[in-house]
Amino acid sequence: MRMVDLIEKKRDGQELTAEEINFIIQGYTKGSIPDYQMSAFTMAIFFKGMTESERAELTMAMVQSGDQIDLSGIEGVKVDKHSTGGVGDTTTLVLGPLVASVGVPVAKMSGRGLGHTGGTIDKLEAVEGFHVEISNDEFLNLVNKNKIAVIGQSGNLTPADKKLYSLRDVTATVDSIPLIASSIMSKKIAAGADAIVLDVKTGAGAFMKTLDDSKELAKAMVRIGNNVGRKTMAVISDMSQPLGYAIGNALEVKEAIDTLKGEGPKDLAELSLTLGSHMVYLAGKAESLSEARRMLENAIADGSALEKMKVFLSSQGGDGSVVDDPSKLPQATFITPLEAKESGYVSEIIADEVGTAAMLLGAGRATKESEIDLAVGLVLKKKIGDKVEKGEPLAEIHSNSENIAEVTDKLYASIKLSNEKVDAPTLIYGEITE
Repeated sequence: MRMVDLIEKKRDGQELTAEEINFIIQGYTKGSIPDYQMSAFTMAIFFKGMTESERAELTMAMVQSGDQIDLSGIEGVKVDKHSTGGVGDTTTLVLGPLVASVGVPVAKMSGRGLGHTGGTIDKLEAVEGFHVEISNDEFLNLVNKNKIAVIGQSGNLTPADKKLYSLRDVTATVDSIPLIASSIMSKKIAAGADAIVLDVKTGAGAFMKTLDDSKELAKAMVRIGNNVGRKTMAVISDMSQPLGYAIGNALEVKEAIDTLKGEGPKDLAELSLTLGSHMVYLAGKAESLSEARRMLENAIADGSALEKMKVFLSSQGGDGSVVDDPSKLPQATFITPLEAKESGYVSEIIADEVGTAAMLLGAGRATKESEIDLAVGLVLKKKIGDKVEKGEPLAEIHSNSENIAEVTDKLYASIKLSNEKVDAPTLIYGEITE
């Protein structure tokens, strides 16, 4: 078998076999297939696409290129949730304790983030003492005991995907549905879940900017998951503006605590309940989505979800008392209101630009070497459709520096007002199950 023949085959739009796809992924991972040939291959996929069978085989070839997490020692159906990312996307911090509180095991493998704010681990480390450096045995024991634990990503999980993504990034082949879908799903499947709930974002702050593209990606991932034996579904949700109000690590932890108390932003609470209902249903803990939702709403109302958050944090070395007293979380030195320059209605909040403003404060990483300031970030005071009077705060800037002129300018350019009332955007655009 020769790589040049397989490039030619895909260039001409023919379907590759499982054996051919495995040959390519194994060869590239081991270094016997060079970057220049793999670049030609990914460009051929970019233009010619892949069949459903090819996408599933590519995903599993990447899964098999490295470690696979064995969660068989955990009782029950393990359901993972994945978001395609956005600004103020705090759902994992809410969903973990919420779903665990009704008996569904949440065995979460998370990473640190590049971009607007940190990843889930960075956010959790805003709680003093919390750590993810635990052994696999301890991880499994904690999930069996508490129904929830978080561990750092394995260094050798899907090495083929890591290598391939770096190549795609510099060869203009990132925006390919088959390559995006197989990349995301390979990591989820290698992490050992029995079932997967996907939160596919759409809008200005999302990876996929249009609803059509978001639907296409969601369908591709759902089909891959189901084709390789994982129960998979997707929710398509809005990211034309940040989710919730908080953007920043400690600020998002506080917002997650508020949401588990039943006092959080309506959009964050609604999306968490929607995603959580699907997780509970796929885990077999409820006979319908409506029953699953009632279970989750009751867990918030009776305090069991909040109590599960305390147990989760303290079991991994964290100070669980922050749940009762969020002022123990890192606090910024300066809190500066961003005052509206005129009256009107909020007509647009450019999510990715607002996220960049948070990163400029130090809430996120521009490079892997960047250090995150866990205390800083933004808290929106108005969302799209809200009325605002001149001088009212549009947002609060939480900073550890008085020099925030660049951040202020970016926020004024990103939060737009109009004289006419604007409807709030749709939060959930649909669900895909097959």
